[in-house]
Amino acid sequence: MIRSPSLTEQPWLQHGFGTRHTPPWPGRIATLRQTHSDLIWTVRQAEGCLGDGDALISAEPGLLLTIRTADCVPILLADPIRRVVAAVHAGWRGTVAGIAALTVERMRSEYGTNPGDVLAAVGPSIGPCCFEIGEEVPLPRQNRKADLWAANRKQLEAVGVGLVWVAEACTMCNEPMFYSYRRGKDTGRMVSAIGVLE
Repeated sequence: MIRSPSLTEQPWLQHGFGTRHTPPWPGRIATLRQTHSDLIWTVRQAEGCLGDGDALISAEPGLLLTIRTADCVPILLADPIRRVVAAVHAGWRGTVAGIAALTVERMRSEYGTNPGDVLAAVGPSIGPCCFEIGEEVPLPRQNRKADLWAANRKQLEAVGVGLVWVAEACTMCNEPMFYSYRRGKDTGRMVSAIGVLE
């Protein structure tokens, strides 16, 4: 399990970025059929798989918002003033669509979150060392490689998020710890989660 220092300091929430060794999360779970979209769900009481989408927001105590990744970027967000949390799945399509920034905007419209209060954590994903892209991917590149960590950090900072922690852990480089879709073998999924404690 990998945890963000800034989120760990918040006694009212639980969170973690899963690895290939992380046991299943216990308790009430909310998840989605991830479709590489910009669809965001606000969760008030429901649990289980809620439908198609790539981000979840909630202030419901005792409910864990979860996302599954194996190279895409898991992003966890927390507003310590309103006690609102979000889990975001940002592959390259979601990153291009600005799903991280859109989720912060939805936290503002649904719960009154001030983006400047949001603590953001960008978890393990394919890094700029390994993410080779073609011309069909509209992201900045250097030597055919793109940096999803930097792209999502910039989007969050552009909407006013002041603190963005990045794990800087590449899923493709570190086979003992992470699954990787692009590595092409043993492609399981890691589950990351965040929730307001009861």
